[in-house]
Amino acid sequence: MTPRRLFSSLLLAATLLAAAPAAAVQPDEVLQDPALEARARAISANLRCLVCQNQSIDDSDAPLAKDLRLLVRERLKAGDGDPEIVDFVVARYGEFVLLKPRLSPQTLILWFATPALFLAALAGIALALRRRKSAAAAPAPLSREEKRRLKQILEKPE
Repeated sequence: MTPRRLFSSLLLAATLLAAAPAAAVQPDEVLQDPALEARARAISANLRCLVCQNQSIDDSDAPLAKDLRLLVRERLKAGDGDPEIVDFVVARYGEFVLLKPRLSPQTLILWFATPALFLAALAGIALALRRRKSAAAAPAPLSREEKRRLKQILEKPE
């Protein structure tokens, strides 16, 4: 293998490893039961880190995210179901903790504001195009009086 090919391979491997998502779950947090650990990861992937705000608690290194991961695992060990754990965390931290908010009266604006604004923009564009077409239509022909006045102005010697 040539040095150039070796360098290219190493660069490709480094790029692929850097692009892989890194979970912040520490080895001391991992549950012994693989089924419980898989459930904990699934729940954690849908809970927002309140410090980072754009990461799940599964991906965040923040101390609060670690506390929430441990809380989820404690509740799993206590025998709570997935919905019960999520409800517990939401009751404690509010709907904001959910990466995908629930459809409820309090979150209707989150779910329907974007489609409503999109439809309003489409309606505005349609109205603007309609107005442009009507404004670009041929003007009404000149009346006899207007023709006479125009001829008078054009023939007027200076």
